[in-house]
Amino acid sequence: MKRGFDLLLVIICTSLMLLPIIVVAVLVKSTLKGSILYWSDRVGKNNIIFNMPKFRTMRMNTPIIAKHLLNNPSTYLSPIGEFLRRTSLDELPQLYSILKGDMSFVGPRPALFNQEDLIALRTKKGVYKLLPGVTGWAQVNGRDTLSIIDKVNLDIEYIAYQSFWFDIRILWMTFLKVIKRENVSH
Repeated sequence: MKRGFDLLLVIICTSLMLLPIIVVAVLVKSTLKGSILYWSDRVGKNNIIFNMPKFRTMRMNTPIIAKHLLNNPSTYLSPIGEFLRRTSLDELPQLYSILKGDMSFVGPRPALFNQEDLIALRTKKGVYKLLPGVTGWAQVNGRDTLSIIDKVNLDIEYIAYQSFWFDIRILWMTFLKVIKRENVSH
């Protein structure tokens, strides 16, 4: 049922967001050299690496580490990068990952391939068995302000309460948090 819901929602979202996707793509192309999309190696279900697309918000040759680990990360941002990240518009290409089956709308946010501490803890706690999501319980309960331990504990809570209606609640909370720009530190 979850996969069917994801496919239906990806069709609806793509239809509704087609114009914003085109506008963002044009803005990214006009403000940065290189490709419009950044393909990030992420850890998916069963710890299998997959390529997750995002609109490019960072300049070429930015180190491939979590943004909060960069020294002076604002120097790497494109002219519109901060806006795209704060509004989560950089996440729109992940609709492709949902369509492909690498991601779901709701699940634990996929770790970067080199976030070894997060990957190890998720593996130990069984979170690795879930399909990662564009949003998740940790995303709506702190997002960038959470420690790795807190994220994994919220992932474990998600496993315990996972249901269609819980996913709907998380999607609604995500919508509200994006509109209010809550808990976004980048």
